[in-house]
Amino acid sequence: MNTEIPNGTPDVIDGVNRVYYDGYWIKAYKPPADSLQAKKTLIQALTRRLFNHVEHGINIPGKRLNEAREAYEQEQDPERKRVKGAMLAGAMFNRATDIFTKLVEMQELGIEIESDNALMRECGVCLHEALMLGRMVRHRSGEEGIDELWGEPFRAFSIPVEAFYESRYIKIAQTLRDIDRIASVMVDTFASDPLFVGIDELVRHFTDLAKDKCETLRTDSNLFDVWAEFVVSSERLAAFAPHLPDDPDPATLRRAADGMRLILQGRDLLNYISRARVTMPKSRREYFERCEHYARIFAGLDSPQTPEWLSAP
Repeated sequence: MNTEIPNGTPDVIDGVNRVYYDGYWIKAYKPPADSLQAKKTLIQALTRRLFNHVEHGINIPGKRLNEAREAYEQEQDPERKRVKGAMLAGAMFNRATDIFTKLVEMQELGIEIESDNALMRECGVCLHEALMLGRMVRHRSGEEGIDELWGEPFRAFSIPVEAFYESRYIKIAQTLRDIDRIASVMVDTFASDPLFVGIDELVRHFTDLAKDKCETLRTDSNLFDVWAEFVVSSERLAAFAPHLPDDPDPATLRRAADGMRLILQGRDLLNYISRARVTMPKSRREYFERCEHYARIFAGLDSPQTPEWLSAP
């Protein structure tokens, strides 16, 4: 008998409205009515969220779009051009938000705004170009870009609000799966090491709270408790002290230091992913490789020399 639950199935679990997607019952929120006002509010929120997670210095006002474009087009150095491309993406993003805000203000004055309005088309063009340039932008950690964040406002602009909320649940399910995978690798890497007895409980607890943070909107009445518990659990994980013998040899001290560094890297990655609510496949893959290498060193299968990527601050 096939008992598979269809995606999009709603239910109330422990008094909380939830919806099922790809193996997860995700906290569900009622979408606002589909209107220009709702889209304006949504795009403004997505704009703030974007700039909160990407590298510093690219939140360029839309009124400086022409300056940003000129600086980008004239730059010849590849590394500087990437940064200026990121700044141009920010200016394009803000220009689109400026246009949409004014359109809503005009609508509030009783001016009818059709979907083929020239400014509406210009808003779409700006969002699309920002999406293309967004590939040059890196996450605030510097590890990789997060293309998904640049695509969200364009989707919010292009599709009904209810459909956008549905796409959000799909991405959250993917993110929750990545959080579980990263936590599983952390536990598998350290739980059997005598130096790190008890770390698995801290990782699992932090993982549960990271998933709770991921599915909770900032407008949720439980935000204060969710965020406080998430931060405290993160601090407790960072404060873990390896169980060193009374007179540890240099190899044991090195293993403990490398292990704690790797644990902190995993905590940070879980933090980045849960707050952005999108996957970070490149960072996840590289972290898994570091964990595998550390485990091989611990098992005596590789050279005990600490690799450069684990020694980096």
